[in-house]
Amino acid sequence: MKIICAETVLLGDRAFSHAGETVVIPDREICRNDLLDADALIIRSKTKATEELLRETPVKFVGTATAGTDHLDSDWLQRNGIYWCASPGCNANSVSEYLVAGLLTLGHRHGFSLENKTIGVIGCGNVGSRVVKKCHALGMNVLRNDPPLAAVSADPDFQPLENLLAESDIVTLHVPLVKHKPWPTERMADWLFFEQMKPGAVFINAARGSVCDYDALLDAKSSGAVAQTIIDVWSPEPAFRTDVLKLADLASPHIAGHSYEGKLNGTVACYNELCNFFELRKTWDISASLPTPEVPEIEIDCAGRNDEEILLDIIRRVYNIEEDDRLIREAAVHCEIDRARRFDQLRKNYRIRREFHNTELRLHNASSDLTRKCKALGFKTT
Repeated sequence: MKIICAETVLLGDRAFSHAGETVVIPDREICRNDLLDADALIIRSKTKATEELLRETPVKFVGTATAGTDHLDSDWLQRNGIYWCASPGCNANSVSEYLVAGLLTLGHRHGFSLENKTIGVIGCGNVGSRVVKKCHALGMNVLRNDPPLAAVSADPDFQPLENLLAESDIVTLHVPLVKHKPWPTERMADWLFFEQMKPGAVFINAARGSVCDYDALLDAKSSGAVAQTIIDVWSPEPAFRTDVLKLADLASPHIAGHSYEGKLNGTVACYNELCNFFELRKTWDISASLPTPEVPEIEIDCAGRNDEEILLDIIRRVYNIEEDDRLIREAAVHCEIDRARRFDQLRKNYRIRREFHNTELRLHNASSDLTRKCKALGFKTT
């Protein structure tokens, strides 16, 4: 069996070589000729699995090591008898940790506390539900909006969008890109969306670039309707807009879900599905692929400091979101072609970022409330 694997699939060669001959190719360079003798294709979001790429090839299996699927022409794949799979939830914890790092950094920069702030979470699936839990852990009031979930749930607490926007100090998007009715999300954050927001609120998009009309956001930011923004996803990508970057208080090159575990979970999901589909024995030892955490332990004296100050100190040692902000701003000074290339390189060569649960905290003079918050955010505590 021959498998074509995109270069950015974490440990793709190591994983899929257990299943067959594996050829690794840069994501945007995979072409139809590469697939003329292939049985399977493993990709991430930079490769578009479409009729143009796959027609009249022997490929029987397409797997994407990502939660999103808008780069797959799933209807065409199904009509042509090609099995496909995604990796839902693979990077959900990573994105929620990114959000916590961003919120604490923003609060520190602008002198506000997160506790008792109201955050509106739009989209409460794998990612949004984790965001909700972490925001509760930080002492925030949480409003939720998710029409598809509300339609099948007995939960009475889902809010109409206009109510959530009017009442939230912070609004964060965690929706998939959906172009069809009854609940399309493409450009859902439009002019009306920002007009309905509480004046001076914070806006965050770590979902999909195309769910936001960035011209509308530019106008909302310049008028003061939106005070601060955190932007991880762009439209277009990879040639991101520098005018949008300038308005962002924190920005990053579509890496919110790029923790080591987030990317590895996607590879594992595709590997398992491929083995099941082709009825292969699973021989890859995944545990042997995990690197030693760079920050296995943090010891910290909490005396005389407030909880959010301490939490930011801890999280910066594990994941400093401001480093991602610096790198994308350095890429922005180049021409459009180089800017796009550097954006891709930042994603491809992203540093190893381990999730919070890999770090054990030794807290001295900590309140029971702070210890509870640390545990709820995912850290081990002693």
